[in-house]
Amino acid sequence: MDVEISKSVLTDITATTLEGIEGIEVANAPLKVGEVLRQQGGPRRPRALRVTREGGQVTVDVGLNVEYGRNLVQLAHQAQRAVCENVELMTGLKVKAVNVTVLGVVLPRGAAA
Repeated sequence: MDVEISKSVLTDITATTLEGIEGIEVANAPLKVGEVLRQQGGPRRPRALRVTREGGQVTVDVGLNVEYGRNLVQLAHQAQRAVCENVELMTGLKVKAVNVTVLGVVLPRGAAA
């Protein structure tokens, strides 16, 4: 019996995993030229998270914002490990790669602006 796992489920698993890691957030996807006008008044901006599946292998590309003062490399490795473990555990698919790009630094939540 074959069970098909949709790309949106893989994306949701990845996003939920990353939301559980303190000090990071999935960044908004960068806008391409011409998208700025279309985005005004529209839905939320898409996030910088892409999941690609080739057969039984999954590749995740994610852009993160990291809280100021945190160790970028340590958090990126933590994100890679957590995504790899959760996707493999929940789906049985093999994670080929989790590519993390730090796109920005943000103030910690609750910090004075």
